[in-house]
Amino acid sequence: MYPNPQAALPLPPRPSLEQYRKLAKDLVKACRTRDPGAIPAWASRWKNADEIAKFAQEKLASGCALTAAQFVIARAYGFLSWPKFVKHIEELARRSSSISAYERAADAIVAGDMPTLQHLLREHPDLVRTQSTREHRATLLHYVSANGVEGYRQVSPKNAAEIAELLIASGAEVDATAEVYHGDCTTLGLVATSEPPHRAGVQIAVIDVLLAHGARMEELGIAGRDTGLIRACIANGQPEAAEYLVSRGAPFDLQGAAGVGRLDDVKRLVEGADEKQMKYAFASAAGYGRTAVVEYFLDRGMPVDILMNAHGEGSTALHMASYNAHSDTIKLLVSRGASVHIIDKTWHTPALIWALTGWMHKGGERYYEAVALLVAAGSKVTPDLLEWDKARADPKMMAALTVGRLRP
Repeated sequence: MYPNPQAALPLPPRPSLEQYRKLAKDLVKACRTRDPGAIPAWASRWKNADEIAKFAQEKLASGCALTAAQFVIARAYGFLSWPKFVKHIEELARRSSSISAYERAADAIVAGDMPTLQHLLREHPDLVRTQSTREHRATLLHYVSANGVEGYRQVSPKNAAEIAELLIASGAEVDATAEVYHGDCTTLGLVATSEPPHRAGVQIAVIDVLLAHGARMEELGIAGRDTGLIRACIANGQPEAAEYLVSRGAPFDLQGAAGVGRLDDVKRLVEGADEKQMKYAFASAAGYGRTAVVEYFLDRGMPVDILMNAHGEGSTALHMASYNAHSDTIKLLVSRGASVHIIDKTWHTPALIWALTGWMHKGGERYYEAVALLVAAGSKVTPDLLEWDKARADPKMMAALTVGRLRP
């Protein structure tokens, strides 16, 4: 839900407080026109204009007060109030201030600029324990996770592990918390559930640094809400981190065991589990291609087409296996009678569209086989799919889509 810490707008290098005061007054003027297009036009200067416009309309609905307009601007930049935003801008103008140093250090972390970060830590010894003035209250160490903080700073440099080591050696608290995702999140919880460090190939190295310095794995909520660490990794598409943390001794529940494919533990933990826990575990196993675990649940009587809420409403195990192109799991599910025609209740699409969406977002050779399996099992291939530019540009995908008979 907007606004959240991750949606915060970036400030320019030398932000002008007068400019933001004028923007607030302009928002008041737009509100007073009563023109339904005036506030969206005011917000059009920003990338997330629709969200900002909707938020502004909500906050100014009961009156076009200047204080409400100022609040909208403060929240758009990640601050809880206009006075906090004003103070931040004023302190940025003082290069010697701790806020100015913090912002430059955060930029250095995401850029992988070790020399600048070292210089700032020498010049400001307390900086490493300072919390952000933004809503999330993150420390500099949290920026190594590329998660929870401002979206434009969710970047993982190749030397992220070395930066984490430097920060901790300089006095950073390894289990310091940031107020994000409805919990008190640690750097370990955030990096283990984060895509940028995984994509950059540094996720496990950063985890190793944190664990070497005593980062806790067992507490609920360190990756958000009241969820355990392994389940959070599974829910956020980070099975490799989940597997690694389990190998390092992290506790896990039934869903976690299913998601990392630990069949013996699934058999142990399934006793006493309720229907909701069983369904989530089945979904995790299907989504991550843990075919032996999926087969175990089916043998126990799990309906192959049971509707689940693990990834939106009303999806099936086949939807989830298809999105991640786990062909062995798709084969098993189809052989057990899974329907390729079921439409999920959130995106209103069948398993074939889930597979094509996964291919569009992630790519990879494995999607050709997955799509071919679904088509051969009877998935409807509509003409628009064969006219889709991305598919037409890929002969292997076109071949996969035409394995079966074209259906109107």
